[in-house]
Amino acid sequence: MKTEFPIDFVVVWVDMNDPKWKEDFMQCKGIQDTNSYNTGMERFRDYGFLKYWFRGVEKFTPWVNKIHFVTCGQRPQWLDISNPKLNLVDHKDIIPNEFLPTFNSGVIERYIHKIPTLSDHFVYFNDDFYIIRSISPERFFQKGLPCDIAVFQYNPSWSPYYVMLKNNIKIINSRFNKREILKRDHQKWFTPEYGSKGKMNRFFQWYNKFITLRVHHNAQPYLKKSFLEAWEYANEPLTETSKNRFRDKSDYTHELFRTWQICKGNFMPYNTYKDTKMFPLMVKPKQAIKAIKNQEYSLVCLNDNKHIKNYDQLMCQIQEAFECILPLKSSFEL
Repeated sequence: MKTEFPIDFVVVWVDMNDPKWKEDFMQCKGIQDTNSYNTGMERFRDYGFLKYWFRGVEKFTPWVNKIHFVTCGQRPQWLDISNPKLNLVDHKDIIPNEFLPTFNSGVIERYIHKIPTLSDHFVYFNDDFYIIRSISPERFFQKGLPCDIAVFQYNPSWSPYYVMLKNNIKIINSRFNKREILKRDHQKWFTPEYGSKGKMNRFFQWYNKFITLRVHHNAQPYLKKSFLEAWEYANEPLTETSKNRFRDKSDYTHELFRTWQICKGNFMPYNTYKDTKMFPLMVKPKQAIKAIKNQEYSLVCLNDNKHIKNYDQLMCQIQEAFECILPLKSSFEL
């Protein structure tokens, strides 16, 4: 299948068992005063399912142009780096040296637009987002624009992640006029496509300022120019917080660039919740396994947590589920 324009995938990964990574991690952890939320092993733990990510991409999205695999110079032993669709990207290729090494996903994400040869249209993945059934290019882009859900959501300030989302919104509110945008793109914000989730837009439309948008926590389509524009406007805070080796309450997330392109009107309304699902493995392990085996969604996220019970047993069960739908090696495996 040929696409109207090249669409790349970007995925970030880390091997926390790498001795050099461990050494750098402990050294930086001793320098930056941070808490366990930002340095816990569940934030870096690898399930061992990366090969199923590549198998899913090859089987269910064969139209992808190129995969940019972003690491701190690491790669799995089984990965065939000669695959013509694979581009290995080292952090040092895109992030200024003074901010390395970094263990802050928000810092890594904000520099992905600097990947050499990255297409103007790309989809960003964490390594816990998996494709488990066939997806067309139109799931991510329509009429050259990213497919997304523009829905407001009030988020609690006690959550460290949502504090960072509110940092994003401060930049958004300094640049965009909410009333003007909702008027200009009324059909995109108030569309039946969003179903019951769209009610939040009607409730919060009377507020003068933007609040945080609903985060679907799954594969996110982007225009590269969204990063370039946001960086041009917010270069100082993005550069300043790049020094945070671990997540910090002063940080920004890649949702800044997503919200930016929504505010620019550079998106097509799409209810991402109808074919994507995030499973917190601490509370929904059985549901996650069932969803994979039955291919209930196009995309699933398997969210880690330090309080997961019977972790090793659960990982074996999830691997069995993946083997049911993706038993064959991909061309990315040696």
